[in-house]
Order: sequence, then C-alpha cells, then structure tokens
Amino acid sequence: MDQKQVINRYFQGLEKASYEDVISLFAKNAIVLSPLYGQIEAATFYKELFAVTNNSKITLKNIFINPDNPKVAAAHFFYDWTLKDGTSAPFECVDVFEFSSDSNQVTKLTIIYDTFHTRKAFEEVNA
Repeated sequence: MDQKQVINRYFQGLEKASYEDVISLFAKNAIVLSPLYGQIEAATFYKELFAVTNNSKITLKNIFINPDNPKVAAAHFFYDWTLKDGTSAPFECVDVFEFSSDSNQVTKLTIIYDTFHTRKAFEEVNA
C-alpha cells in the first residue's frame, strides 16, 4: 500500500469512527500532535476522539507527497465533525503524515487547523 492509499484508508476509517481500521495504519508507538489533545499516543488519541464523536464527514481536497522525502505526505480536507452531544464543529484541516522508513505505517501525524470555533464546543462536551 502506498502513501496515498494509506491516507485514503485513514480517512475512510476516520469517517466511520473505526478504531481498528485507523489504528492498523499506525506503527506501534506512533504519536499524534493535535491542537486539542497536544502530543498523545495514536492508540489513546483515537479512542478518545471516537468517544466524543457522534458523526463525521470528510471531504478530501488534496494529497501532497513530499518530492524530496516521500516518507512525508500531507492531506488537505474539510472535516464536518459532530460531537457526541450533537454539536456541529466543522473545520478545514491539514494533516501531515510521517511514515516509517521500512513500511508505509504512520509514525507521526501532525494535525493543523484553527481551533477558534471548535475548541469551545469540544471543551463543553468534555466538561
């Protein structure tokens, strides 16, 4: 599976809130850097994310592969996220994927987006 296939499968699993589908794409000790959660192990991040998610719809806009380092790729997308209490918290986002050197498992995912509109709803759901 190449990087684009991994990214597409990632978004399919994320949209379904399938922990097994998503975490299977990550290396054992992979980390996620999230604007809402900070630095966190991928296994913990997706358990927590899916616990506060009611529904999500992803519109993938672009996938970029670094021509100088093909083990780094980014995806630009719109995440129409609905929290477990029904609150809508949509945002536009870029995820930067770093892949292992010997496989196409994700070792690090950096999530980049403006949390201005989502942070309040997220904090209220987690209060």
